Amino acid sequence: MVGNLYFALCALVCLLGALGCVTSKKPIRGAIGLLATIIGMAGLFLKLNAQFLAAIQLIVYAGAVVVLFVFVIMVLGPDSRTDVDGGRAQISRAFAGGLFALIAGGALVLLAKGGPTPTRLLPAPPGHGDVEAVGGQLFTQAIVPFEITTALLIAAAIGAIAIARGRAVRAPKPHGLPAGEYYHGPVRPEDAAPASKKGTPK
Repeated sequence: MVGNLYFALCALVCLLGALGCVTSKKPIRGAIGLLATIIGMAGLFLKLNAQFLAAIQLIVYAGAVVVLFVFVIMVLGPDSRTDVDGGRAQISRAFAGGLFALIAGGALVLLAKGGPTPTRLLPAPPGHGDVEAVGGQLFTQAIVPFEITTALLIAAAIGAIAIARGRAVRAPKPHGLPAGEYYHGPVRPEDAAPASKKGTPK
């Protein structure tokens, strides 16, 4: 009974956190929802006797990735992308709702057609969840997904750097650049057009 309540609590935290992450209009609130989802997943790993994976989930994702997301959000400005197009927002909500309904319906069908749900977990095999077993599986059978994940993280870091530099601003030929070229960054005072001299004190 206690195990079922623990599983239900962790699952509820995951669902509410994921829902808040994808539906929140504020990026910082979305990051908090992602943090709640990660904590709930760590609790589910503990339920499966995978203590090492639970610790890695908290240390790497909650302690590093989410902190990096929050840092990038605060650098760019928490309200920098609040002007979302209404039509696109409605389409996104409809798509997310349909996808959630499809997944939930499929899960209910599988539960209805499947056998009885086991109430007790089987004992874990020797070496289950320890560092040696996880490392061996990671660098032998899962080496290709591991390298793909590494490439995705590098691409995300490059994208974050490109976004942090700001959008290109068309400047009036700064330092002899030809017309049509872009200057990345704010327009400097020496590159701006001269102000009108009317009304200036002598």
